[in-house]
Amino acid sequence: MIHRTWKFLATIGLSFGLAATGLAATEPAPHQHDHGAAPAELTLNAGTKWATDAPLRSGMEHIRNALAAALPDIHRNTLADTQYAALANTVSSEVSGIVANCKLQPQADAQLHLIIADMLQGVEAMQGKHAQSTRQHGAMQVVGALEKYADFFDHPHWKPIRH
Repeated sequence: MIHRTWKFLATIGLSFGLAATGLAATEPAPHQHDHGAAPAELTLNAGTKWATDAPLRSGMEHIRNALAAALPDIHRNTLADTQYAALANTVSSEVSGIVANCKLQPQADAQLHLIIADMLQGVEAMQGKHAQSTRQHGAMQVVGALEKYADFFDHPHWKPIRH
């Protein structure tokens, strides 16, 4: 299961590299359903938000709560590198749980992968892996991904992060 999750994360990274060169990946990520090419941008489901399931909602709420708790220090730029690393680990762990328990319809799953890709880029920045991006920017990228999630997925009682 963990090997499959890391394989998925590697596939996301490869997809970004190929997209940057104008090429398309030929194989879906390991856990993906066979639903063809991934969409290029987020869209609604015929004008409505995509359905969610309990594991997705739970994971997204944990990510949201972790970011919301750290946000005052993030905005004051007082969050230590070790705290960013811990926050990145929390987000990464929750994303792994979401991916492992994927039960969405193929089209919704494809849309979710776009949000997860944003989150994982933010995670890498929070881990200090991107020289061109700060840890603070990485955290805000994850916040932005959560905002996109709320805009495109039906999550009853979702509480947006105030920032």
